[in-house]
Amino acid sequence: MPHPFWTRTAIAAVCLAFAPTAFAPTAHASNVPDYRVIDHVAGPDGKWDYANVDPVRGTLYVARGNAVMAMDLASHKVTAALAPAKGSHQVLPIDGGKTLVQTDGNSGLTRFIDAATGRIIAQVPSGQKPDAAFYDAASGKLAVMSPGNDTITTIDPASHKVVGTMKLAGGLEFAVTNGKGGAFVNLEDASKLAEVDLARGAVLRKIDLPGCEGPTGLARFAKGTRLISACANGVALVVDAHSGKTIATLRIGKNPDAVLLDEKRGLAFVPCGGSGTLMALSIKDPDHVHVAQVIPTQISARTGAIDPRDGRIYLPAATLTKPEPSAERGKPLPGTFTILVVAPR
Repeated sequence: MPHPFWTRTAIAAVCLAFAPTAFAPTAHASNVPDYRVIDHVAGPDGKWDYANVDPVRGTLYVARGNAVMAMDLASHKVTAALAPAKGSHQVLPIDGGKTLVQTDGNSGLTRFIDAATGRIIAQVPSGQKPDAAFYDAASGKLAVMSPGNDTITTIDPASHKVVGTMKLAGGLEFAVTNGKGGAFVNLEDASKLAEVDLARGAVLRKIDLPGCEGPTGLARFAKGTRLISACANGVALVVDAHSGKTIATLRIGKNPDAVLLDEKRGLAFVPCGGSGTLMALSIKDPDHVHVAQVIPTQISARTGAIDPRDGRIYLPAATLTKPEPSAERGKPLPGTFTILVVAPR
């Protein structure tokens, strides 16, 4: 991710300016829960990126700059460094939570970690700056996006061997399975969505994302027929996965970096770090996705994870110093890193 740790101030108010107006109607239906921040859990200083919840172990994992952080969801006890890391981007539980897959941006490795002990089981070279990764149930393989050299690396998690590598330029960002052994991939620099066949290493098509600049977060829902792509310029596009047609363009906040899916409750959430808002999207009707609630969170909260058991959302955040003249963003202030806990009333 080119912008994984965006923060500038501490707590942001509701940004009504980002509520959908001309693009799509706002609707806060009476059957949609009212979400709010209910707690803050302090964590160690430093950078962060993607987060994931393992509901089996009841654990939140956060990819930190120099470690894999874990938080017990029942007690909120934080393990600052379950395993060391060098520029961690993704921490993904597999094998029923027994194993963690972690992408190490600085070392160029995808690492397999024992979730119980933090022991490194295997390390697999995965191109330059490996970032987002996902597990594809259809093929039983892992796919790792490495924007440093425009490669997607496919790994067999059983043997820890690379089984495929393909090139895809345009700024590899988040990716999701297409349900057929391939993937949909956001191309941040090209502002397009690519569908690829991982087994053949082939690009099947590139989908235009009109009005979208810098697509990052991505989710697939409605039995695989719909995609939500979140864009840095304050919009989210709902795309028909079959035709590639944009069904809706929704106003959201600035600089999102994830789309968190909760199909059980008919919702998707887009954490927008640039505006300090969490956008709740109603996805119950895939032909009429709309913004159901704008939840004030904190500027910098732009990734996160959902616990599917109770619908609680966990958002890493911190306060940054004022950026240096040549820097894109400031550094996290000591003592300000926190996990925001968002829950329905």
